[in-house]
Amino acid sequence: MLAFILQRLIQAVVVMVTVAFIAFLLFQYVGDPVVFLLGQDATKEQIDMLRADLGLDQPFFVQFGHFLANAVQGEFGLSLRQGAKVSRLIAERLPATLELAMVAASLALVIGIPMGVYAALRRGTWASQFIMTVSLLGVSLPTFLIGILLILVFAVMLGWFPSFGRGDVVQMGWWSSGLMTAKGWHHIVLPAVTLAIFQLTLIMRLVRAEMLEVLRTDYIKFARARGLSNRAIHFGHALKNTLVPVMTITGLQLGGLIAFAIITETVFQWPGMGLLFIQAVTFADIPVMAAYLCLIALIFVVINLIVDLLYFVVDPRLRVGKPGGH
Repeated sequence: MLAFILQRLIQAVVVMVTVAFIAFLLFQYVGDPVVFLLGQDATKEQIDMLRADLGLDQPFFVQFGHFLANAVQGEFGLSLRQGAKVSRLIAERLPATLELAMVAASLALVIGIPMGVYAALRRGTWASQFIMTVSLLGVSLPTFLIGILLILVFAVMLGWFPSFGRGDVVQMGWWSSGLMTAKGWHHIVLPAVTLAIFQLTLIMRLVRAEMLEVLRTDYIKFARARGLSNRAIHFGHALKNTLVPVMTITGLQLGGLIAFAIITETVFQWPGMGLLFIQAVTFADIPVMAAYLCLIALIFVVINLIVDLLYFVVDPRLRVGKPGGH
């Protein structure tokens, strides 16, 4: 177990250093931060002085070392567009994105797993066929189109939900939460559903496929031969083994929800990291872009590490020692 954790930690460190290097290259090859800060009319003396103050006159790998040391501390300098510390901007936007992703992930799991199980156990019925047809639409339609359609129907035509913003939030230190207010829940419904639909249909189809595969295995046939009830076979044996690979995909999809909430946040003007990143790209705000890249990589690495550990705990085959051929 210890060797397994150590191996995964080493891999995580290698990945993060690689991503940090790619983010650092943004400063080298995507515009000149000195020009952004001083403008086109700056004199050569001003440019040279600021370049020395920022350490941009030092060798490449010395600059990367400083960048890496600051990144470990969560410091990425000042936003070229807003003039504020990037760490503060990220801290302000992170709660909104995490809350949106968690609500969307909860919807996808709570609805997707039961629907996948039902579609597998009732294979061939009209209800199962209808579920699979709807799931094709969920997988095929682009996220921005789903968001626009939901706004048109539920915000414009019916007026049930607001079309943009986060609503009222409660401040708890540096963390802000909209899940503690009625307006916060009212505002999060449409963007959460928009973000959850693709993940929901993906989980549903994956659960159905895995469930059908497990139901054809020998130990399920043996359980039927022993006279176990369908309920015990389906939910005590088949579902438990179905969720092992689903757990891996779901963990990675949670990282995807956080990373790729950009479109949903843009459509609904949700004040999260995705909207901040889009604005940074528009104005070539390199420090914000670099910080976003490193943070998303860190989230993926942490989630992947947790999923690997859970997989190690759930699947006994990974805990079987190799010595002696056992």
